[in-house]
Amino acid sequence: MKAAAPPDAAAKPPSKKLAMIGALVAVLALGGGGAGWFFMQKGGDDTEESAKPSKKKKKAKAHAAPVFAPLDVFTVNLQPDGEEESMLQTTITLEVLGPEQADLIKANMPKVRSRVLLLLSAKKASEVKTVEGKNKLAAEILEALKKPFVEHDEPQEVNEVMFTQFIIQPQ
Repeated sequence: MKAAAPPDAAAKPPSKKLAMIGALVAVLALGGGGAGWFFMQKGGDDTEESAKPSKKKKKAKAHAAPVFAPLDVFTVNLQPDGEEESMLQTTITLEVLGPEQADLIKANMPKVRSRVLLLLSAKKASEVKTVEGKNKLAAEILEALKKPFVEHDEPQEVNEVMFTQFIIQPQ
């Protein structure tokens, strides 16, 4: 005949299993809850921003898909450096905020070209031969092109002026 096992011995193994399962469920619940909280915090910020779009969000969209507006070649006589006269031939591409801005630039191309030509023809070759000079010129062009085409209108949203060709030749 088999001896009956004490009631305490039979109860201990299942309670260890239950304790392990309970601990595992608790760890999973805490981990899942923590992950849910993390993603909800991140998602909650996006939903608040979507109700009221911010400038940062607009700029993020602009950087996601840049829109470029190439300009035709500019050929100008530079201001003389002493007795030496020079000519500049350059091609410029603008990075704008979106397709609407590219269309606005194209629609006002005579004003764009005039502003750029006036800036370029006022320079001396010695001023624009260096990298620093070209960067300064690009900043000046950017400032000139951001000014509204119509008085009291919104400024253009031009992000960058890029020289895609830049040749200085003596005449």
